[in-house]
Amino acid sequence: MQKNDLFFTLALLQVEGIGDITAKKLLQYFGSAEELLKAKKSDLAKIDGIGKTILNNLKNPEIFRLAETEIDFLEKENITPLFYQNDNYPERLKHCIDAPVLLFQSGNVDLSNQKIISIVGTRNITTYGTDFTKNFIEELAPLNPIIVSGFAYGVDITAHKVAIENNLQTIGVLAHGLNQIYPKNHKRYITQVEQNGGFLTEFWTHSKPDRENFVKRNRIVAGMSEATIVIESAEKGGSLITANLANDYNRDVFALPGRNTDKLSQGCNNLIKTQRAQLLTSAADLVYHLNWEIKKKEAKTIQKQLFISLDESEQKIYNFLLKGKELLDIISIECDIPIFKLSGILLNMELKGIVKPLPGKFFEVV
Repeated sequence: MQKNDLFFTLALLQVEGIGDITAKKLLQYFGSAEELLKAKKSDLAKIDGIGKTILNNLKNPEIFRLAETEIDFLEKENITPLFYQNDNYPERLKHCIDAPVLLFQSGNVDLSNQKIISIVGTRNITTYGTDFTKNFIEELAPLNPIIVSGFAYGVDITAHKVAIENNLQTIGVLAHGLNQIYPKNHKRYITQVEQNGGFLTEFWTHSKPDRENFVKRNRIVAGMSEATIVIESAEKGGSLITANLANDYNRDVFALPGRNTDKLSQGCNNLIKTQRAQLLTSAADLVYHLNWEIKKKEAKTIQKQLFISLDESEQKIYNFLLKGKELLDIISIECDIPIFKLSGILLNMELKGIVKPLPGKFFEVV
């Protein structure tokens, strides 16, 4: 984005009374923020939605001073602005009506891979949630997805850390400007995240992590992702807002079930019960529902190398499936492997090119 375009776009976003939706309509009408802000009052007054107050605000010189200050910060800190009409803006987020006109990016974010999932949940993650998050991301690692979260305590930071451990790109979406970090305890993870992805925010340097900003942040987390995964949540919580936003954006939502007596599983269980989320027991469930497939050529090459080195469980499953395709539940019974373990094993075998999933949760040897 050219500096001149950025300057006038920043100025427009500082006009009191103009939000992202109105700004997009005005940009479409005038073609650019510069043309809009240089337009005569008489021309602006003809546009529906622009009353006397907004008209005066558009001519307020303070918006240009704020824009200049923000540009100085962006240049000094090597922060990349992402304009909603440009190629480097998250593709799926472009289709959300209330998506930000501008995002600010730090780090080494590369959005060319469209396998993007968000992982959200409670700030008070349990051992159950931690173990699942680790296993889930490890099982997905061969597919190289981008892991998005909110850099908060609990599920968020666990997802970021496990993604980094598995050499996956991870993106933290923040509820404040890039001149600070919240929570402060997470400053120690900034370098790792920026080396393995980075941070996105719509907020300027003067923006503090106020409560309402976290709700606005959640729409970016939900909107830029193909699917949102809720690991653990109480009956009420920010992750449920993200799940609802994802549903509104027509994105897939998955939730980890738990015992009905567990407080931090109530939110997830309710999402599943009310059909606002798919039940998630392993990475295989996500791969199946999103129809993520391995390139056939790559799978065949791996298959030749690994057929001779199957572990005991894989060999047992392979031998059983040589008889023909079979249902997941039957494989579990006949091979004496619990379904929660079997799903992960089958996913690994699929990635190796040994088996393939079929509709109805059937599997067969390739």
